[in-house]
Amino acid sequence: MKHADTVVIGSGSGGLTAALALARAGQKVIVVEQHYLPGGWTHSFSLNGYLFSPGVHYIGGLGPGGAVRRLYEGLGVSGDLEFCELNPDGLDHLLIGQERFDVPKGFERFFARLVQRFPHEAAGLRRYFRVLRGLNDELARMDTMLEFPRVLLAPFRSPTLLRWGICTQEDLLDATIRDPMLRAILSAQSGDHGLPPSRVSLPLHASVISHYFDGGYYPRGGAKRIPLAMIKALRRLGGEVRMRARVKRILVERGRAAGVELEGGEILGADSVVSNADPAITYGKLLPPELTARERRKLDGTEYSVSLLSVFCAVDMDLRSMGYDSGNYWWYRTADVGRIYERTEHQLPRGEVDGLFLTITTLKDPGHPTRGDHHTIEMFTLVPHGPFTRWEGSRTGERAADYEKLKAALGDQMIAAAENVIPGISRALVFRSVATPLTNDFYCASYRGAAYGTSKTPWQVGPLSFSIGTRIPGLYQCGASTLSHGVAGAAMSGLLAAQRITGVARAEDLLGPADGSLRIYPADRPEEWLPGRTQASGQPADIADELDEVA
Repeated sequence: MKHADTVVIGSGSGGLTAALALARAGQKVIVVEQHYLPGGWTHSFSLNGYLFSPGVHYIGGLGPGGAVRRLYEGLGVSGDLEFCELNPDGLDHLLIGQERFDVPKGFERFFARLVQRFPHEAAGLRRYFRVLRGLNDELARMDTMLEFPRVLLAPFRSPTLLRWGICTQEDLLDATIRDPMLRAILSAQSGDHGLPPSRVSLPLHASVISHYFDGGYYPRGGAKRIPLAMIKALRRLGGEVRMRARVKRILVERGRAAGVELEGGEILGADSVVSNADPAITYGKLLPPELTARERRKLDGTEYSVSLLSVFCAVDMDLRSMGYDSGNYWWYRTADVGRIYERTEHQLPRGEVDGLFLTITTLKDPGHPTRGDHHTIEMFTLVPHGPFTRWEGSRTGERAADYEKLKAALGDQMIAAAENVIPGISRALVFRSVATPLTNDFYCASYRGAAYGTSKTPWQVGPLSFSIGTRIPGLYQCGASTLSHGVAGAAMSGLLAAQRITGVARAEDLLGPADGSLRIYPADRPEEWLPGRTQASGQPADIADELDEVA
């Protein structure tokens, strides 16, 4: 039996962050991953010669002093990880009915642009963002306020959180904003958490929106660059990563986590186990029922997020010369954005898609591997998992004709909606692939296709979410259903899991210095930094593909 200090289940953002932080602390770490590609939602894949990344579209917190930049530099991965900055004048382009609003980098610019467009709402906007920023500031202090006796000061140190902590975004909108189009604009990025304003936790929404105030960034070479950089750093420290290694069960001996058993029967002993699998899998499949009755009851009442319908495609169009740029495009048929999100939780599109997120990866990353002058595009709409459950027991690539027919029809609706963003796209397609919630289950080991783990409603976040520590000594959790979702949220949960295991006073103590070494390039000015490229050129730069090193 092989033994490690810690076994980490899953190589997503949270699992790899925990593993690398523990290895930096001197531990012997083994990461086991069920897929043949590392990264979970941060993996990339190739289809027909085109590279796609299903779960990473932009990351915030990478500007000077940003929390994610601090994390990557502190973990020692910045030598193998580079980012392209999305258009600072419009990192998100919001297309709502006939309205277009470009979200710029920097809160002050964003706020000024909103006031210029909606001067009659200036007072309401000031109050709206005063609450959002107050929530963020107070949340950042909460980790130092939860111990006695400092917890007694929480109501005085966190008045905004006390007033708005169990409210929704819609509660704040109703108290501050009347203009329907402004409400739509302030709700248009809800796809970053997957809930309508009427249901999302206001502190969670505040955290997600503020995450991009200092800009949006995309990993050069695709999402896979994040896990590859972490795995290289982990291996330099003696850590081990096992692909195609599905965990059958978590071993518990004398009431304590003692390692894992793989499906092939191999036992990996450990002093600690970190599960980056969702709690529904950890408690529902990997642990004995007699040890997890309380957690299973909680799971019975837990609501999971919506899933994604994805279209990965390539087009023969000169999109840059047509005026498109590295910013993301959010399109909505009407200004009733909240209602659009409410419908996505319960029903598939009925003949037409009403909301779409579209991103042109070859403009976000000018060196993005592709074929010839083609551009690759990824587009997504939110859908429930329920309509796909009847095919759950079937295998990928072997599903019934009615499933393939539904998938093709939904893909057609997505392309039709994309015509509102890129007119002529349907005629210019040279490749198209459609992915459903079942695809997410298979490749990302998600639970019921959930794109964001548990739904981030007011009653499923913070102390009401699944905790990083568990009732089983030696067992810890990380990932989208714990602290928060997304690349950054999951990574921070992994760092906190490592802090619990090592017992250091502060999570930051597990990191090296923030040395400013992370390289960031302007996506829309490749001629300034990409050798052999001109702004009009569509030829990709050579980027070494290190996937075989970990596969």
